[in-house]
Amino acid sequence: MYPRRLKSVVALAGVVSASFVFLAADVSAAEKLKVRLDWVAWGSHAPIHLAVQKGIFAKHGIEIETEDGNGSIATVQIVGNGEYDIGFASHAPMAIGRSKGLPVVAIAGFVRQNDIGLLVPEEGSIKTPADLKGKKIAATASSIETPFIDTFLAAGKLTRADVEVLNVDAAAKAGTYLAGRTDGAFSSVPFFLPLAKKTRPSRSVNFADYGLEFPSFGLFVTEKKLAERRAVLAKFASIVSGMWAYTFNGHEEEAVAALIAARPQGKLDPVAVRGQIDIMKAFSYTAATKTLPMGTMAMSDWKRAVEVLGNGGLVDKSMDPAGIFTNDLLDTALIADLAAGKF
Repeated sequence: MYPRRLKSVVALAGVVSASFVFLAADVSAAEKLKVRLDWVAWGSHAPIHLAVQKGIFAKHGIEIETEDGNGSIATVQIVGNGEYDIGFASHAPMAIGRSKGLPVVAIAGFVRQNDIGLLVPEEGSIKTPADLKGKKIAATASSIETPFIDTFLAAGKLTRADVEVLNVDAAAKAGTYLAGRTDGAFSSVPFFLPLAKKTRPSRSVNFADYGLEFPSFGLFVTEKKLAERRAVLAKFASIVSGMWAYTFNGHEEEAVAALIAARPQGKLDPVAVRGQIDIMKAFSYTAATKTLPMGTMAMSDWKRAVEVLGNGGLVDKSMDPAGIFTNDLLDTALIADLAAGKF
């Protein structure tokens, strides 16, 4: 009797031990990705954190480490230098970086319409660029809006001589505008508009409505990383694309909660984060991408981007749009499953 029981215990121990070894092997086999984000925590990061919370990356054998950033330009430079596996930032600075020799390429786009605009008081008289005559506007010299201010003003038949452009640091721009020291401020509309709601309710005059069209937030990598880690980068890009679609498909509050849980030190306002996500939805597609799976980019949009950025003197006008991006990493079946909540 005892020998049989002993044999059973030994056999069970062997199974448990084997299972433990198997699980340990699975954990050790997870591929690690270092991800650099564009800014401190805000609504655009929510789909990534939601995928972590739901265990989707782990299910697909990926372990990610995310680090908040201090601007899209800095993220492009740091990722372009090979310090991270993947970057999340505005694709316009990424294209500019590529034009200047950084070997970076976009692999998924989420905010596929230019998100830059001029924030102005909601009840004020400014509705178009023509209404800016005699007004004071806050801008940041190193930001993406600066090369296009003249074009934006020209849409209202104005020049720099007709307005006062106050150059402020990016970190101080919101405070300057919210304190009423300027009549408007250039910024990312989805980022800034919800933050201004309590202090200075505002609306936006969008660059894209005046011909300044180029893609905004998405994922990018270096050509070297793409060659070395294509399979895992494809899984990551497809998962994040699917979770953006899932978020916009009625799961905004889940995404807000995941972001706040991931960045408790940020003391984020859930109402503002929800507002950022809601506004981004309107910027998430162009006429060319409206019916395409989330993450997919259009050649026509990138052709137009090269033209606009070239006119602003930011890229070489002869730059090949086909080299700036690829949709080849996106698994449309996985994106569709995640969008439908099939985790």
